[in-house]
Amino acid sequence: MTNEYDLVVLGGGTGGYVAAIRASQLGMKVAVVENQKLGGTCLHKGCIPTKALLRSAEVLRQTKQASQFGIETTDITFNYSKAEERKSNIVNQLLTGVQSLMKKGKIDVYEGYGRILGPSIFAPMPGTISIEHQEGENTILIPKNVLIATGSRPRELRGLETDGKYILHSDHILQLEKLPASIVIVGGGVIGIEWASMLADFGVKVTVIEHSEQILFTEDKDIVRNVVKSLTNRDVTIYTNASINFESVKKEAGVEFEIEINDGKQIVSAELALVAVGRAPNSDNIGLQNTSIQVENEFIRTNKYYQTEESHIYAVGDVIGGYQLAHVASHEGIIAVEHMANKNPFPLDQNQVPVCIYAFPEVARIGLTEKEARKQGYQIKVGKFPFVANGKALVYGDAEGFVKIISDQDTEDILGVHMVGPHVTDMISEAGLAKVLDATPWEITQNIYPHPSISEVIGEAALAVDGLQLHG
Repeated sequence: MTNEYDLVVLGGGTGGYVAAIRASQLGMKVAVVENQKLGGTCLHKGCIPTKALLRSAEVLRQTKQASQFGIETTDITFNYSKAEERKSNIVNQLLTGVQSLMKKGKIDVYEGYGRILGPSIFAPMPGTISIEHQEGENTILIPKNVLIATGSRPRELRGLETDGKYILHSDHILQLEKLPASIVIVGGGVIGIEWASMLADFGVKVTVIEHSEQILFTEDKDIVRNVVKSLTNRDVTIYTNASINFESVKKEAGVEFEIEINDGKQIVSAELALVAVGRAPNSDNIGLQNTSIQVENEFIRTNKYYQTEESHIYAVGDVIGGYQLAHVASHEGIIAVEHMANKNPFPLDQNQVPVCIYAFPEVARIGLTEKEARKQGYQIKVGKFPFVANGKALVYGDAEGFVKIISDQDTEDILGVHMVGPHVTDMISEAGLAKVLDATPWEITQNIYPHPSISEVIGEAALAVDGLQLHG
């Protein structure tokens, strides 16, 4: 059985299905090949399920603090299975939505494992797709263009390989039927810190081990200090500059191993270990050897429009590296499809990508950190304003954190915006729009902010760049 298409997308995750929708809007005949479920890692094993559980953690934390609002509560209990059920319901609802979008766009969805074939009787160039179905049958798709959006998987750590029982990765931990009493998280990046925050709120004893000098090593140091303070105040133990002695790893009714830190050695033990050391691209076993596509450090190499060395084959998302974020994959997919259709899209500007961390407190940023700006030779001005000086934050009961704006002293252009505190993962979009419009801090101050609102902190931080903040 063979079918011809304008575009075949390998992978039905956030990058793949959004690209398919945009291609359909542009009049292309489109097919998506997905080996598991539409929505990919983000919907089923990442963004959505973890944020659903983080919301449960937030409600639990706020309920425990209800007395400050004049609400007396007793015998507060947390039912993890109920939180899991809510998480699953949200995922299933969104999956139904994605399936409906495929039907609306008249996009054919093939369930099976897709591989790229080389030149054959079907086509003179590489790019024909062979789909292996679970039933053992094969389907051949003949596309004019191919988009590789096969995503990524949790990266393993040699010497601390996951077994799904005592040593887990981020897929495993979402399948827990009950919470452990204690956990050690290896890796202090975004995934590790979100789980550390969530599990601490659920009452789990958490230890974080990070090899670098700070957790969240890509974030501004001022932001990290605030996150560390919040986590340690909730009894999370954090070791940085830490190396694991892999020969010491023991798995007997729990996990135990030795780490080396600045001031000596330490034995770390817990009921479970979570390995959160990044994600590896799904670039193997998809037929790249049948093409001229180049791979560097496992990641597929592309140009700024996401074309590979095979000009009719594009690749986006986690499989090409860079920011491994769902919204980036979606944007890359749109650019790739519009380039196929000769729409001359603007290339992605890495400095306009918002990055969010949904721990408590929330963290969001766009653009350069203060350290990066100075390293690149900018003379900078910095404005900073705390949530504790904001009326709405005090009313809301969460006044931890601040907004920090970094601008170029010579041009006044905004170089970076960093936030830590309540609802900052929503507010970062204002900073993103400011970057798109090449705004200055002064231009931000010309916006009229509703009072009281948490968003007023952005305006005050912009004023603070020139020392003109009104309430601080």
